[in-house]
Amino acid sequence: MCRTCGDALPSWPIISVALEQCARCRRRRGAVDTARAAGDYERPLREILHAFKYEGRRGLAKPLSAMMRAAGAELLSDADALVPVPLHPWRRIRRGFNQAEELARRLDVPILRALWRRRATAPQTGLSAGARRRNVRHAFALSPLFPPARCRRLPEGRIVVLVDDGCHT
Repeated sequence: MCRTCGDALPSWPIISVALEQCARCRRRRGAVDTARAAGDYERPLREILHAFKYEGRRGLAKPLSAMMRAAGAELLSDADALVPVPLHPWRRIRRGFNQAEELARRLDVPILRALWRRRATAPQTGLSAGARRRNVRHAFALSPLFPPARCRRLPEGRIVVLVDDGCHT
């Protein structure tokens, strides 16, 4: 997996072990320094995530967060705070919970609700990588409850981990 975005890398003979990055991440620096995925979004994990999100099977948060903890152990051990990706209010009302927050609560790191969903977006499932990026462009902002002045008061060098149930790059 790419150490920056978490995408699968091409076959091992093609990639230098020293790089450990996909071609896109080597070409440009993004907002995310490092990403980890607990598994590939394929069966059976895909079916488990769908049951968690769309069927309200909140009990699945415990084993899913355990997978996240194992995959992201090095990031979580140094993390100062977790920021769960927020849902649009209407989607949260329909679903009854925010799956990213359910996962983050079980990772034993303080939660910082610093993001706000500015607009509703189409589901990411089935979209190409470019369409996914366009779909969420300008969809998030700092929460009005988390003023920029407070961000400036955070000591430099703090590690903040963004938590979501999927990593779409």
